[in-house]
Amino acid sequence: MPAGTITSLRAQLNDSERVNVFIDGAFALGVSLTTISRAGLYVGKQISADEYAQLEQVESGDKAFQAALRFIEARPRSSAEIRSRLERKEFAPEAITSALERLSRLGLIDDAAFARLWVEHRQNSRPRSTSALRDELRRKGIDTDVVTAILNDQALIGDAAEQAMAVARGALHKYRDAADRNTFTRRMGGYLQRRGFGFEIIRPIIDQLWVEIHHTANHEEEQ
Repeated sequence: MPAGTITSLRAQLNDSERVNVFIDGAFALGVSLTTISRAGLYVGKQISADEYAQLEQVESGDKAFQAALRFIEARPRSSAEIRSRLERKEFAPEAITSALERLSRLGLIDDAAFARLWVEHRQNSRPRSTSALRDELRRKGIDTDVVTAILNDQALIGDAAEQAMAVARGALHKYRDAADRNTFTRRMGGYLQRRGFGFEIIRPIIDQLWVEIHHTANHEEEQ
């Protein structure tokens, strides 16, 4: 690894946010302005082999950090999602850890806040049962204790029966023309089960909706 004196710091022509570092007159590596600041680089500074290795690590961590920033621009991400993304881009484990720690210090990742936001979005757009939400959050890599705490918040989650009824009413137009009660039960019941609701919750909902469907149909016939 190069060791010697920094003889020049030159802005890159195609990227003003990056600088080429020259040691003893020879190009050594390109780094970001952030790395220049964090490593305290300046012309005339003596760089040992160990310091050069540390500089490479700092730069690798900054590249991982920048990649993570781009990844979270579209929407919030869990720390596990970010780690997985950086691993696929083949960043070194140390660089990934450094990037995640930086994101955390800056308040840009917070798994508890992410989980709460995820559940709020789901319940407002496509309601799910608690068990289905638990599975989704686990797939996002959220810690079990965090998942449990979020899903125990009744103000956020609401009543399971109310959730199931909201889901059922949202899909009722697809099943209301079922030929008979058994067909309606099988189709609507299967739909709700696939969203994680238990039969003890599903059964009274099917009973209620079936009565409503036929009450509406009979009322329309009388008119």
